[in-house]
Amino acid sequence: MPETNGNLADPATGSRREEDQHARIASGRLIYVVGPSGSGKDTLLAYARRHVPRGAPIVFAHRYITRPVRADGENHVAVSVTEFALRVAYGCMAMHWASHGHRYGIGVEIREWLTRGLDVVVSGSREYFPQALKRYPDLALVVVTAPPELLRPRLEARGRETPESIAARLERAPAYDVASHCPELEIVNDGPIERAGGEFVAYLLKTATARRGAL
Repeated sequence: MPETNGNLADPATGSRREEDQHARIASGRLIYVVGPSGSGKDTLLAYARRHVPRGAPIVFAHRYITRPVRADGENHVAVSVTEFALRVAYGCMAMHWASHGHRYGIGVEIREWLTRGLDVVVSGSREYFPQALKRYPDLALVVVTAPPELLRPRLEARGRETPESIAARLERAPAYDVASHCPELEIVNDGPIERAGGEFVAYLLKTATARRGAL
């Protein structure tokens, strides 16, 4: 029988230990972030991506969207309408919806991340929230808001919508009362991003720590 070096891990044993470790970790939680156009949701998420400490069990899901990527916009994965439909047909989307002439989706990779104990932050749709809640009953809803007088100048500064599109977005902003779903956190993003972003990052870390501390 060949000798074994006590300083080398047995690959099979290491694999079993890794599986056992994942089995002891509670499933991660979906953090579903919504907010009307102009609330600064994308800016808030970008801030959190940069400031969540390395090693924290928190990941941010990219969205698949049928529009081109802009240097000053959301860091999404751009796909054609045809490719999006193909991904939906083959079950590659955990969630998907249509809004403002585009299609949006969250890939099925988030299921693996959640299973491995990671909290997954997604940029969601207010209208899709009831369906998301059915699929992920333990999700945490985070609502980003801003005073009405800030929404228009923020939308105009993006340079992405026509005046008609901006008017439609502003009309839609107060139409959906997501607060009736009792969000776990509401962030009023009406000042420096460091304030709202710091509040969001603190929430993510507190939630992750509290859940794992209860194991």
